[in-house]
Amino acid sequence: MRLTKRILSLLTIFFIFFCVPKTSNAQNGTGIYDTIRVDACIEANGDTIPCSWLDPAYVYAKLTGKWKKKYAEWTRLRNAVYVTYPYAIEASKVMNNINARLEGVSDRSKRKAIIKSQEKELKSKFADKLTQLSVYQGKVLMKLIYRQTGNNCYEIIEEYKGSFNASFWQTIALIFGSNLRQNYEPAGKDEVMEMIVKDVEKMYGVKG
Repeated sequence: MRLTKRILSLLTIFFIFFCVPKTSNAQNGTGIYDTIRVDACIEANGDTIPCSWLDPAYVYAKLTGKWKKKYAEWTRLRNAVYVTYPYAIEASKVMNNINARLEGVSDRSKRKAIIKSQEKELKSKFADKLTQLSVYQGKVLMKLIYRQTGNNCYEIIEEYKGSFNASFWQTIALIFGSNLRQNYEPAGKDEVMEMIVKDVEKMYGVKG
């Protein structure tokens, strides 16, 4: 038994002196594996602890079920906002211009001439483009016009073209599954649209 222990002791000494790499620093008695450099983080209490960061890991999955449907709806809405937003901005500018020109004008025929001249200009600039919009894009445009002007399309038509014209176009809109009286609720049912609009405003450099 004693002989066996002695042999084991000798083998241990042999391993320490001959098998461990002899690349130690003679000055400080340390080896290359004694210290591993890492980044450091300073905690709120002043302690310094070692830190390290892992590379990001990306997980890709196929959208299925309700998530696929929601993404499709969001994409459709985003595309509609991108297409119609410039028209809503222009509508707001036109209304401001008309209101400025109508200010102080009480004569009915003069007011009608001002509105008609602006209407003619709008038709020449946007008639062809607007007729290419889908029914869905038209609905989005009406909401955006309300957002920019504070009035729904029925009220705008009634103000400038009279109640008969407003009722007529409301009937046409209802036939095609739309509604000129649509409002806009940025903190309610139109919250997602509002987020998209904010993004579009950044793209066009418009201050919200």
